Amino acid sequence: MGDRIKGKNAVVTGAGSGIGKAVALALAGEGANVVVCDLGGGTDGTGAGTNLADETVSECKKLGVQAIPQYGSVADWDAAQAMIKACVDTFGRIDILVNVAGIDRARMMWNLSKEDWDLVIAVHLTGTFNMVRHAAPLMREQKYGRIVNTISEAFVGTVGHVNYGAAKGGIASLTYATAWEMGKYGVTCNAICPRAATRMTMGPEVLAGYKKRVESGLWTQERYDEVTHVATADYLAAIPAFLCSDQAAHINGCIFGASGAAFSYWEPAHESVIIGRDWDTHGPWTWEDVAKNMPTLLKGYTNPAPPEEKK
Repeated sequence: MGDRIKGKNAVVTGAGSGIGKAVALALAGEGANVVVCDLGGGTDGTGAGTNLADETVSECKKLGVQAIPQYGSVADWDAAQAMIKACVDTFGRIDILVNVAGIDRARMMWNLSKEDWDLVIAVHLTGTFNMVRHAAPLMREQKYGRIVNTISEAFVGTVGHVNYGAAKGGIASLTYATAWEMGKYGVTCNAICPRAATRMTMGPEVLAGYKKRVESGLWTQERYDEVTHVATADYLAAIPAFLCSDQAAHINGCIFGASGAAFSYWEPAHESVIIGRDWDTHGPWTWEDVAKNMPTLLKGYTNPAPPEEKK
């Protein structure tokens, strides 16, 4: 066991399995006390139970730290507050918050129900906000805190997970905004964009969905092989754990790709090509102006999903 986060107190959501569990154990392995939060339900957001959180708590304690479970849903304002409060009441304060909890209801846009949309947004985006919101005043007051959120490559576009991708895009923006607002108080907020084999990413239904994408032509076989050939979450757990340390005090508002095979940095979105003009002289943009300048703006661009050719 290490001691690079010894004595710090952490709250980790989604810590009953997968990436959340790997992060909780990585933090405990470096000496942090951990509040293990997990609803214990299925990857689609249904059901609940205590076994997953309890098992992670037991494994954390074996590493010589204190750990307690919390079984509520991060999508619930009061339950999220209780998770933060449990850390303060039990360990004295909260130093670290890692948001991993999430679900998935994969549907193509034309099959996506309002319930599928609302629930995925509630758990991922609203749940992350709830946790950050309850932790922020405490971290601001003590002038110390480490927040790590979890997004996905889906935040730049995806197929069959529009609700999931939209939620992850929202978390990316939330991460940047939180970093800018909290940084001057000694609180950092970063995010990981992980790729790992978990029950959400490699379960039977998920793999079946991946295969359908290949069969329909949305994915190539090479893309399928790339997506499914990934390491387990323990291969990447040191990355978010490092971001929770004092060694990462200068790192704020960053998104890092994390997997067993790669460690990367995602640059924030920015204008890459700008056509400027004196609007006082030229007046409003005309249709002809737009048509004339579009090739310059889109130089090198390729339509990611061109229409099928008519047969």
